[in-house]
Amino acid sequence: MAVREVKVCLLGESGVGKSSIVLRFVSDSFKGALESTIGASFMTKRLEVGDVSYQFQIWDTAGQEKYRSLAPMYYRGASAAIIVYDITREATYRTVKDWVRELKRNCTADMVIAIAGNKSDLNDLREVRARDAEEYAQSIGALFIETSALSAVNVPHLFTAIGKLCNINSAVEWIFLVFGLQLRGFPLRTQCLSVLGALYNYAARTKVHSQNPLVVDQRSQDDQ
Repeated sequence: MAVREVKVCLLGESGVGKSSIVLRFVSDSFKGALESTIGASFMTKRLEVGDVSYQFQIWDTAGQEKYRSLAPMYYRGASAAIIVYDITREATYRTVKDWVRELKRNCTADMVIAIAGNKSDLNDLREVRARDAEEYAQSIGALFIETSALSAVNVPHLFTAIGKLCNINSAVEWIFLVFGLQLRGFPLRTQCLSVLGALYNYAARTKVHSQNPLVVDQRSQDDQ
């Protein structure tokens, strides 16, 4: 079985549930009161999807402003970045675009960017519409998904989708290598990756909704 290493960095404000998402994915557990991360924490998880085994190397960064300058140490060289916000705190969503701009400025075009609206179990307290976040993600070619670390909704799927997108990006890079095209800063390549990301986002979203009626219900309530 092929083994692919995937370095993932989680970014976002303090208290949005980054550590809880990682804990749910790695150990399938949830702790209601986690201490704020200092600097960053590191965990690993192997996930088998089809004939590929993904070895996730996960960096969970601190959300406090005083640690913000340390983030580049962890996201540089990463295969993917997950920007997490809390659907019940609109202020945490406003920082998503800041993180995206920083990643676009400092990372390569083939980095997979995922935007995760966490705490979907608190839909009655929602301050961020799923439609707004989804449309923004599509505009930048990013994956979008709403998760609940508490109930485990969509957490495994988030990492599965990231692994598959990293494989897609590797295939695109191989094509560009074969044809001798520039690998860094090539506009067509960037557009290609954005289109692939948007297409996979749509396919993944459709699959999630068909398997998890809760997600469909949440979206319906949100859009009313």
